[in-house]
Amino acid sequence: MIIESREPGTAYDDFLAADGARLRRILVARFGVEVGTEVTSDVLLWAWEHWDRLEGVSNRLACLYRVGQSKSRRYWRWRRRPTFPPEVIRGMADPEPGLAGALARLPEAHRVAILLVHAHGWSYAEVAEALDVEVSTVRNHVHRGLQKLRLILGA
Repeated sequence: MIIESREPGTAYDDFLAADGARLRRILVARFGVEVGTEVTSDVLLWAWEHWDRLEGVSNRLACLYRVGQSKSRRYWRWRRRPTFPPEVIRGMADPEPGLAGALARLPEAHRVAILLVHAHGWSYAEVAEALDVEVSTVRNHVHRGLQKLRLILGA
């Protein structure tokens, strides 16, 4: 496949500069480092190829997150648990040694909300906008996820 080049400074480049790292963080929080990184590449390629379809979308980050959910299916053939090495949770103050394994055991929605809020310092409103859900939903996911983490870790 040949990908045509675009002029620097296009809307795609602006999106990539502003939200490319945020998209990667969301997808890594959702799928783990290995699959999340691969899915991010797939999503950014899809966005490049279909940018004309995205130009009318008001919340591109949420739209591309949904594209990432679809693109991830091919990586889950063997239903591996997501992995979270220390660099993913380094933003958390004094992380518990068993935290990475415990995060992998959480439901996906809870894990994503906790990682984005506590590891990456996003506000509930930022997470809600990126995932295209209500702020109260994010608040519930964080609260319930932290309760489950405490049970798993025995804290």
